[in-house]
Amino acid sequence: MKEFLWGTATAATQIEGAYNEDGKGLTIWDGLTEGHIRYNENCRVACDHYHRYKEDVALMKEIGVNSYRFSVSWARIYPSGMDKINERGLKFYIDLVDELVKNGIEPLVTLYHWDMPIWLYDIGGFLNSKFPEYFEAYTKTLINALSDKVRYWITFNEPQCFVSGGYETGWLAPFHKESKCVIERITRNVMLAHGRAVDCIRKYAKTSARIGFAPTASLIMPKNNSEKEIKNAYDRTFDPSLGVGMGAWWSEPIVAGRIPENMKFLSEEDIKAIFRPLDFYAFNIYRPENARDFYYPGMTRSALGWEVLPECVYWASRFYHERYNLPILVSENGFADNDVVSSDGKVHDTHRSYYIEKHIEQVKMAISEGIPVIGYQYWSLIDNFEWAMGYEPRFGLIYVDYRTQKRTLKDSAYLYKRLIGQIKYSERASVNVQKGVEVD
Repeated sequence: MKEFLWGTATAATQIEGAYNEDGKGLTIWDGLTEGHIRYNENCRVACDHYHRYKEDVALMKEIGVNSYRFSVSWARIYPSGMDKINERGLKFYIDLVDELVKNGIEPLVTLYHWDMPIWLYDIGGFLNSKFPEYFEAYTKTLINALSDKVRYWITFNEPQCFVSGGYETGWLAPFHKESKCVIERITRNVMLAHGRAVDCIRKYAKTSARIGFAPTASLIMPKNNSEKEIKNAYDRTFDPSLGVGMGAWWSEPIVAGRIPENMKFLSEEDIKAIFRPLDFYAFNIYRPENARDFYYPGMTRSALGWEVLPECVYWASRFYHERYNLPILVSENGFADNDVVSSDGKVHDTHRSYYIEKHIEQVKMAISEGIPVIGYQYWSLIDNFEWAMGYEPRFGLIYVDYRTQKRTLKDSAYLYKRLIGQIKYSERASVNVQKGVEVD
């Protein structure tokens, strides 16, 4: 890798729209959301990225990013089952990748970002014993179509959320509240699917593939810099007994090949199919799990009430590199606000600009200490459908007027552009990633 991966991230359901066009099938977010989304909103149009992707890529180029993390909608590729590929749906992603590459932007493809096809849900979804097999076949289709130009692949995004949120607490699609036994069965099938997908990518990729997966960091941040407190925070971060919603539940078997004491539903034979060497460890982080430990009156919070604690990026990078000895990709990090277009036609998102600047300072600190952080993906490129919270929270560098689909670059987009231009990274051959930092 010759460049640090400065980028932004999105997900198919949150931006694409065109929910039933060109042969696309329905997902659980198209067909199961009635009564579950704030203000009864839906993702049928979203940001209309399906029709406006060239405009959005041009805006990426204007911001100055050199990478873009997006997900593929399984239901756009296989709308009614695994027997027939929807070529029109596949062509959309081929065209998107071509447009990115033409503009000097590295595509980072996420295979699954929460949007199960409704046909798969109807036959058991993650509980169907054939789920890993289906996921492998879906992966192979994307590898055959895109891997001549795509090098970076992420299997699953935030399994803590789509398993815990979708099947334990029930606040995400498909809005279930299942037993511990069901959660364990789902966990096993998702992990087996990950293993099959990695094998498939390694076998069929047309270019040298770099593979990871992207859980939430689930960081417990130390309250101070004492050795005792750092060790305590580290141990709690990697304590799988905290359950399916924490990173260790997923990362210990997938990344380290270990079966924690509370995960005996996995066998050694399972681990042989799950554990595969990865090329980087990606994590999404917005705040530490123990954010309340750092409370003070008047502390900065996002529109979702999430505490702003920029040090979390440093500690997550440090802890996860120490644990798994892999290069680190910050695959999501962002700030929700209630942005408006001012009378001067601009979006002055001061809080988001502060958020980005302070979190990037922590990325720089990690790199300066020798932690091989290979990229930072701001969430999100564009205001979008924020799942069960609808369209009210705005995370984007780009403002969207959902009535007209007009895009407006926010002040934070211009700040991000300046930060990208001011920071240079020098390659260290020993780890083949950027470690030294020089600020102009």
